[in-house]
Amino acid sequence: MKKVVSFVLACAMSLSLVACGGSSSSTSTTTSGSTTSTTSTTQTASSTASTAASSTTSAASTTDSGATTDVAFVTDVGNIDDQSFNQYTWEGVQNFCSTNNLKANYYKPSEDSDAARLEQMDNAVKDGAKAVVMAGYLFGASLEQAQAKYPDVSFLALDVSTGDLSDPASNTALITYKEEQAGYLAGYAAVADGYTKLGFLGGMAVPAVIRYGYGFVQGADAAAKELGKSDVSIKYWYSGSFVATDDIKTKMDSWYSDGTEVVFACGGSICNSCVAAAQANNGKMIGVDVDQSGLDPCVITSAMKALANSVVLALTDCMNNNWKFSDTYAGKETKLGAAEDCVGLPMDTSQFTTFTKDQYDKLFKGIVDGTITVDDSSDTAKTPEVTAITVDYES
Repeated sequence: MKKVVSFVLACAMSLSLVACGGSSSSTSTTTSGSTTSTTSTTQTASSTASTAASSTTSAASTTDSGATTDVAFVTDVGNIDDQSFNQYTWEGVQNFCSTNNLKANYYKPSEDSDAARLEQMDNAVKDGAKAVVMAGYLFGASLEQAQAKYPDVSFLALDVSTGDLSDPASNTALITYKEEQAGYLAGYAAVADGYTKLGFLGGMAVPAVIRYGYGFVQGADAAAKELGKSDVSIKYWYSGSFVATDDIKTKMDSWYSDGTEVVFACGGSICNSCVAAAQANNGKMIGVDVDQSGLDPCVITSAMKALANSVVLALTDCMNNNWKFSDTYAGKETKLGAAEDCVGLPMDTSQFTTFTKDQYDKLFKGIVDGTITVDDSSDTAKTPEVTAITVDYES
């Protein structure tokens, strides 16, 4: 099995939630060879969050519209050191450019609007970018304009589906993930590690969140069946929001006090509410999207998307085809999963007591070779069929 997820983890810091903040109209920092530098700050691809924050501040005052750029990254809402999508997508761009002796800049929109996002794509193209990378469904509308405006530039968008951009052009590649596989791994591992009272806290019932949850249920059911357990149960609830609230914390307090041992919290800053409840009740939590082990000791593992790895895969394809995507990615949504080493659990930082790396590797291999199949449904009216566990879908 490939080890790119482990490589990404080795490069990554401890993670927390997306941090939102103000910005200038354009920021950029350049990577060439193996370092990333601004006028006053130099950082490696595996720099710490504090260094990244310093680089962001410095870059705001050193934008050079005449700079040469090979690959640009336009940030989503939040900062370049958000320890989430921005940081690890940028890390992938840096890794790719360092390996190939190319220059990279990141560009931060001045506000959360389509116009501001498009403005930074304009700036990237003016700086000579052959490829522009972005992450997050909010880019759908601005990308639709950019791909038509710049047909000779390649655009790579992570976590943007055809539901966000219905007609990707041939110079656009959309990458989404098989969240159900990551959820399955987390659910299986939790039960195999001895937990019997589980919870799934989703944000809004959007396809990615639903797939995470349904995968979690399937994995827990498979483990219970294989281990002959008959006492495994899951409380399952969508909060209807991606924002931490007192109501969500109160709900999680009730779950933990009622015996729930570990909750898979899936949906932006709602993790904050779950962590607070876990701390108050001596409970455990499973993180999502990136390795959230640094968020709090209560986090036993995370269902991850290997953002940096997926960036390297797609950009390598693009560069090898004279900065044009091949049929693998061009003009469509490509779902990446275990087979591409783009989902998984961070075993190096997970706090399992009995579930081992060998068990994980065997499980992961089963998903890769098709021995284990995970239903990828995102239909809220069609919940996964289970035979060994009980699931309480709460409204």
